[in-house]
This record gives sequence, C-alpha cells and structure tokens, in this order.
Amino acid sequence: MRISVFRKEHFNAAHRLHNASWSEEKNQSVFGKCNNPSYHGHNYEMIVQIIGEVDPETGYVMDMKVLSDIIKKNVLEKFDHKNLNLDTKEFKNLNPTAENIALVIWKILRKEIDSKYDLKIKLYETERNFVEFPAN
Repeated sequence: MRISVFRKEHFNAAHRLHNASWSEEKNQSVFGKCNNPSYHGHNYEMIVQIIGEVDPETGYVMDMKVLSDIIKKNVLEKFDHKNLNLDTKEFKNLNPTAENIALVIWKILRKEIDSKYDLKIKLYETERNFVEFPAN
C-alpha cells in the first residue's frame, strides 16, 4: 500500500517575468506588472509530496527530518531571499514563472530523493495562484 507524506516549506524571492527575444511592448502586454524592470517579490509556499510504501521497520514512508534537510540544502539555501533572475544559475536563461520554478525544484529534488519514491511539488506563488508538478 502506497501512502503520501508531505513537507511544507517557504521561501521569499524576487523575480521578473521577461522574454528577452520579445519587444518591451510585448513583454508588458503578456506579463503586465510581473515584467517590472525593478523586479517584484513573492512569499512562496512549497509542498513536497513523497509517495511510497511504509517501511515495516520504521513505520515511515520517508524520514521527514531527512526530507527537510534535503529541501533546506538544495532548495531553500539556493532560492530564499534571492533575485531568481540575477542570483541563481537555474534562471539565468529560464523565465522564473511559477511553472518553471516548480519544474526546477522537482528536477533538483528528484536527483536527491531515492527513485523508489514518487515526487510531487506544489508551489504557491500567492494564496490563490499555485502550480503542481507533475500534474495528475
């Protein structure tokens, strides 16, 4: 029987949504306020979901302290209180939309978490706007 466990974290980061191959007018038309040349910030809420079998010896799917440490080292230390466009290699050439941030976080954590587990990322950019990868 498979069961899901979840770890909720948060980080604060600034970004600008911008496509360098477009005109300023098109960027403004598509991205609106999110295209502000001075950037803008979000208080991101992230939920990491691990799906797997319960270990009969520990009663855990995964040790949540281990998961917390993986997230802290590989996500929070990279992105918290950073300008995603300017301060991170992951978004030097990738538009830091919520969709792309979730994909990047999933790829980072997928390398660190045993493949016997399924992994999902839910990322809240605002209280009302969020994304999930992979989608159901």
